[in-house]
Amino acid sequence: MKKKKIFVGASILSTDFFDIKNTLKKINSSDLDFLHLDVMDGVFVPNISFGPHFIKCLKVRCKKIFDVHLMVKNPLPYIGDFVDAGADIIMVHCEAKNTMKSLRLIKKYNRKCGVVINPDTSYKKIKKFLDIVDYIMVMTVYPGFGGQKFLDNQLEKIQKISSYIQKSGRKILLQVDGGVNFDNAKKLVGLGVDSLVVGSFLFNQKNFSKTVLEFKKI
Repeated sequence: MKKKKIFVGASILSTDFFDIKNTLKKINSSDLDFLHLDVMDGVFVPNISFGPHFIKCLKVRCKKIFDVHLMVKNPLPYIGDFVDAGADIIMVHCEAKNTMKSLRLIKKYNRKCGVVINPDTSYKKIKKFLDIVDYIMVMTVYPGFGGQKFLDNQLEKIQKISSYIQKSGRKILLQVDGGVNFDNAKKLVGLGVDSLVVGSFLFNQKNFSKTVLEFKKI
């Protein structure tokens, strides 16, 4: 049986922004599949990060696929801005406003779209998006801050959503974001996860490229 490919992305929020030039060198020279960019509005989550201009600046200097995660209350008015900034994938929360409209607009821009689910939200909320999304991302920490501990109580949700995807017959990638490390990655892949967003754990390693390869071998 052929081993499935595991996609690995780095959450840029976890890096030292003062050293961003060296960070991008490490990312570009690694086998990382994508760069994960957390956009926060200070309303949907209790933090503010960065916007389209920052992403556009990174896009010029980074070769990887850009996976933009919109942690915003109403993503709809901003979709075009993030497309222009260079987003290849745009993810919106099922708990936000205008989620379905946002997903349809992302598809109109010919970009990949994803829906994100928070830890306290029932997995059943995902069902109505199965016909449109390319990705489903399960938050395994509470969104808004990096460096949090992985929530083991999300494993059952991941398994349920994996079953939904299989029954849908569509090629939807199941992604996980939050507290991912070597200790839990194998278990996640075993439950059907295809894509891992790694933050603090990855950036805290001495050898960035080697760590990426280790995740991809899981």
